[in-house]
Amino acid sequence: MNVSLELYRIFDAAARTRSFSEAARELYISQSAVSQAIRQLENAAGTRLFIRSGRGAELTAEGRLLSGYISSALALIAQGENRVLEVRELSAGELRIGAGDTAARWFLLPAIQRFHELYPNIVLKMTNRTSTETLALLRAGQIDVGFVNLPLEAEGITFESCMDIHDVFVAGDKFERLKGRIIGPAELASYPLIMLERRSNSRSYVDKYFMSRGVILQPQLELGAHHLLLDYAEIGLGIACVIREFSGHALGRGGMFELEQDEPVPGRAIGACWLDQLGLSPAAQRFVEIVKSREAAGVA
Repeated sequence: MNVSLELYRIFDAAARTRSFSEAARELYISQSAVSQAIRQLENAAGTRLFIRSGRGAELTAEGRLLSGYISSALALIAQGENRVLEVRELSAGELRIGAGDTAARWFLLPAIQRFHELYPNIVLKMTNRTSTETLALLRAGQIDVGFVNLPLEAEGITFESCMDIHDVFVAGDKFERLKGRIIGPAELASYPLIMLERRSNSRSYVDKYFMSRGVILQPQLELGAHHLLLDYAEIGLGIACVIREFSGHALGRGGMFELEQDEPVPGRAIGACWLDQLGLSPAAQRFVEIVKSREAAGVA
């Protein structure tokens, strides 16, 4: 049967009210329009669905059978429509975020807390991966929005800067002799260095900058988390390459300080990314707005 959904809506109203005139009033159409719709549906079904009498319209056996399915189907459609409305109005649904450990802890945590306060019925799902792995999750449809270390380029993906960051080198009191001195790249490379693993985009960015100045960095320690870099530097195991904006809590504590370089590593950014084809869902759009506007400032 090739029948429009509107005919089924009219049939459902007539079946519930047992009256073509009541169905017409409910749907704000004429009684003749109801009669015509029922006739079209009966022709398509090849059977009578109603028996009209002075008392109204009674369903036939076939009509009762069809009515059960139609009422269930329309109820499901209504639920689907309501669900879409809830998602659009941020009163339900889920938001899947992908980000590295550092961004998730030091950058996104206040925004996540603020978003949850504003929209408690939206389920938040966080997946921690490197920037490259986050892009793979995005392409696979496993996250709605990712937060990665820029600069990055990838076909079919939009990148939007959210926060400027700076890579710096810090040390503990064991290297106090370097405090206040201007240090060049060759001298810096001669000290025991503590850096992130090579697979991270942050590490790659710093390596490329030093290579452009004719120096290859060969750290003695490579770690997988930003906070560990600070911890290891604080106990004197070496000079750590960290993000200044995420290290304020450690600098000045226990003699920790930032080294002065002759030419600082150029600044970069953390940015949001999403698939061009899909754009951002309402929840993801709102989350990015909170992140960029610093609406979550002071929440942590």
